Amino acid sequence: MLGSTLFPWFINAPLRTEDCLVYAFIIQGLLLSIIAFDYQEIGALVTQYFLFHACVGLILPSLARLRTMYVPNELRGGMISLSLAPTNAAILFILMQRGYYRTVENSEVIAFAAVGLFAAAGCMYVLKRLGKQPYQNWHKL
Repeated sequence: MLGSTLFPWFINAPLRTEDCLVYAFIIQGLLLSIIAFDYQEIGALVTQYFLFHACVGLILPSLARLRTMYVPNELRGGMISLSLAPTNAAILFILMQRGYYRTVENSEVIAFAAVGLFAAAGCMYVLKRLGKQPYQNWHKL
């Protein structure tokens, strides 16, 4: 709830939504990287839990805003459905490897999620650099 409460403040800030997403993905990846190495202090784990969910609360409305900005209404439902199918299949595969076959440890699953978050941040950064810039940057004027 903290992240979704902070979202309206970030939407009116000079920082673009794409930039906020890159930073939020990096923060989440760092938090999961710390947890993947079996950090056991309870105070630090609770703090990381709250920070992680604050980032989730910021990311979900940001992704919804970007989806409404860049994807037309008639394509939005199909795009969401088609993107969720491979995602859910990958999650099911990893959880089956851990739960049924016992070939993957919990820390490896969390580390894999951290790598995915870092990859998402990298993709957002590259797309922002290669794509059109709808906003003018007043620093370059």
